[in-house]
Amino acid sequence: MYIDTHAHIYLKNFKDDIEEVLQKSHDAGVHRILMPNIDHTSIDDMLELEAKHPAQCTAMMGLHPCSVTKDFEKELYIVEEWLNKRKFIAVGEIGTDLYWDKTLLEEQKEAFKIQVGFAKHYKIPIAIHCRDSFDETIEMVEVLKDENLTGVFHCFTGSEEEAKRVTDVGFYLGIGGVATFKNGGMDKVLPEIDLAHIVLETDAPYLTPAPHRGKRNEPNYIPIIAHKIAEYHGVDASAVAIATTRNAIALFRIDK
Repeated sequence: MYIDTHAHIYLKNFKDDIEEVLQKSHDAGVHRILMPNIDHTSIDDMLELEAKHPAQCTAMMGLHPCSVTKDFEKELYIVEEWLNKRKFIAVGEIGTDLYWDKTLLEEQKEAFKIQVGFAKHYKIPIAIHCRDSFDETIEMVEVLKDENLTGVFHCFTGSEEEAKRVTDVGFYLGIGGVATFKNGGMDKVLPEIDLAHIVLETDAPYLTPAPHRGKRNEPNYIPIIAHKIAEYHGVDASAVAIATTRNAIALFRIDK
């Protein structure tokens, strides 16, 4: 059994064949798919998919850093309202992003800190996005860390030293398709990271693993990522499946 801990399968990219996608995922052994939110425009589609497939699809609630604007408080009111209404598996995806826009970093950091507060209040983990902004994000986590804060650094592609900073605060590393890229650099890093610190993800429809790059990413590609990690560690893929599933169950408190 595998768990895809990060996939946006509620997006329009899957509108025409979502049932087939879910069946392929199940057939590939990916029995649970965790769905991070983006902003108020994605909530209805995400929750509708979860309602149709509650045993397979599970929603998070949060505001993506790329959706943070000058008046981000309006978005956070909506996030907070939903967290008050019902249980979510995590607050996500949240964080910072300096790839697309460097002018809103302070707003992103403030939105992140507020949402960390939500996670602590409800005692649920956070799913962190930090594209081109690892240092800025890990520094906040190191300051905010306490017994009520845990989570995962989604799409981790950093160095061994950065991985250690993540694991030192008790967070997991979300490993996806970049692990299979020829020039992704993860062949040097992943062998040094204990499987106890890793969860698997696709970030579907993005970051499709080799040999399917250029196509839409899907949760049924999770075994490809697991096999590559197994190759790096010199173990059977079943060992990666067992370890990463155990980690995801522990982090997100998933009912076995």
